[in-house]
Amino acid sequence: MAWNEPGGSGNKDPWGNRNNNQGPPDLDEAFKKLQDKVTSIFGGGKGGSNKSSSGGGMGASFIAIILVSIWALSGIYIVDEGKEGVVLQFGKFNSIAEPGPHWHPRFIQSVHIVNTENVREVILGRKSSEALMLTKDENIVDIEFTVQYKIKDAKDFLFNVKDPDITVVQATESAMRENVGKASMDSVIKDGRLQIAADSEKLIQTILDRYKAGIIITNVNMQNAQPPEQVQHAFDDAIKAREDKERKINEAQAYSNDILPRARGKGARIEQDALAYRDELIAKADGEAQRFTKLLAEYKRAPRVTRERLYLETMEEVYKRTNKVMVDVKQGNSLMYLPIDKIISQRRSSSSTEESTTDVNDGATSEPSSSSRFDSRSRSREVR
Repeated sequence: MAWNEPGGSGNKDPWGNRNNNQGPPDLDEAFKKLQDKVTSIFGGGKGGSNKSSSGGGMGASFIAIILVSIWALSGIYIVDEGKEGVVLQFGKFNSIAEPGPHWHPRFIQSVHIVNTENVREVILGRKSSEALMLTKDENIVDIEFTVQYKIKDAKDFLFNVKDPDITVVQATESAMRENVGKASMDSVIKDGRLQIAADSEKLIQTILDRYKAGIIITNVNMQNAQPPEQVQHAFDDAIKAREDKERKINEAQAYSNDILPRARGKGARIEQDALAYRDELIAKADGEAQRFTKLLAEYKRAPRVTRERLYLETMEEVYKRTNKVMVDVKQGNSLMYLPIDKIISQRRSSSSTEESTTDVNDGATSEPSSSSRFDSRSRSREVR
């Protein structure tokens, strides 16, 4: 129930005093009563003026102590691991706070916590003004790359450069343009990208150290390098032609690696065969020479016998390799010729015919024909 409702607290005000006046309460009177109550809490009362003044002094001291305590406690701060606290005194650098709990007088000193372990990253090449660069052979390439860095000196990072990220971007773009301008387009797009990134990283670090930016570059990565979009199709065709060329060269090299060992092996085999043939001919010639020398000695001893022997051996060698027989019939002028090779082949064919006939007649033997008997008899007479 509200204090001013009928039947409630009557005509009393919020402080328990009876209010005979029906108008609004006097604000000065209410404020004075509130002050008296606060004073009574800190040892004062409604006594004389001496008591009031002593109580007011004790209350002010207590309030001052509380304020000083709050001010002292507000100066406590903790620097986490991997961070550094840069302490400023009246806006000027004072010291570096290492990880751990610290205290500083507030309003006299201020602290800026800097994360020195966090890896920051900037990306360049998404804007056309940053991406298009000129190469040594006067070609334009579209490049996108990222730069990662950390803070190595918190003091330099905060006070030596106005905007560290913009400084890194500008230094990176300058270094990258310089290194790309020293390389050809093929080198930038293909096999020279890692070298350009490494050279750019060194140059960026040199520029930032010259500025005393308190930054260390950890990685420069060229993510994309290609010709401008307007000539992309023509460049793709050129790359395809170059790849076809490389493929043909590799195929030819593979064929060469396959055929050359074979040719070398075949040549070595022919050479060995020739050497063997040469040694064989030399050995045979040496043997013939030695045999002729021995035969000459025998011929000098018995010429007639040696000549007859040589004749017989020669004729033996000649007739041994022929199937023809020449018969000189005595008391006649004719020379008989016996085709022994044809007779042998005829006999072989007749014997094969007999075998086939025997197979057909279940093993029954067949008599030779009259013509074959006649031919054999006539040949036997001729031989005799």
